[in-house]
Amino acid sequence: MSVWFVTGASRGLGAQITREALDRGHGVIATARDAAAVRRAYPQGRAGLLAVDADVTEPEQLTAAVEAGLERFGRIDVVANNAGYGLIGAIEEISDEAARALFDVNVFGVLNTLRATLPTLRAQRSGHVLNIGSVGGFATAPAAGLYGASKFALEGVSEALHGELAPLGVHVTIVEPGGFRTDFLSSSSMRVEPASIPDYVAGAGPVREALAENDGHQPGDPVKAARAIVDITEVAAPPLRLQLGADAVERVEAKLDLVRSELDRWRHVALSTGI
Repeated sequence: MSVWFVTGASRGLGAQITREALDRGHGVIATARDAAAVRRAYPQGRAGLLAVDADVTEPEQLTAAVEAGLERFGRIDVVANNAGYGLIGAIEEISDEAARALFDVNVFGVLNTLRATLPTLRAQRSGHVLNIGSVGGFATAPAAGLYGASKFALEGVSEALHGELAPLGVHVTIVEPGGFRTDFLSSSSMRVEPASIPDYVAGAGPVREALAENDGHQPGDPVKAARAIVDITEVAAPPLRLQLGADAVERVEAKLDLVRSELDRWRHVALSTGI
């Protein structure tokens, strides 16, 4: 049995990861701002479930959740940094307050969780960190730039963390899902800044409309996504990046093609700048 520490476990992909891990006989320290929502999903109770209140923007709550988990299970094997939300709007339209609140959860919340859990994984010289990012953190789009930026930051954290923890026997994987049929595009997980600048109607407007129309019609199955995420923790050599969904694969391939094309086209300029 492995012991999982999952943030944002009350709904969406976090709830599916929690369920999949429990179904496989693992223990789960399921954290959420309202842990009662996690418990309501299991009215008969589950032997391996420990639901704990923990807001990822509150380090002391995360520390308490880790302590409660260690008291119950004695170890933590997998840390799934899943808590987060989306933000839609052109870069100039998004307020400073909204941008900082997004990064507080999507970036600093992950850092808070890592500071709370990594001492245990380092001491064990084993474990796996799963940072739930987004394909939008590899190839973003108009109207999703700030959300993409928060997930780009997670990519950088994950790459560095991979190198830092590998000598200690701890794996790191960043998961890059495409569109999955959860409540992510609903108002409970997606915040939308008003379209306040007419000049951005052409650039950001189509993406705003597409995201609104796509809610409930995403192509990905969250049950299969959770299965793939738990599967990746059971292989000897897990990848640094795991794309989920055909749409994610297409966007990553298009970005790689673009970067390679521009690198080749402007290579002569890049190489001309040496001393």
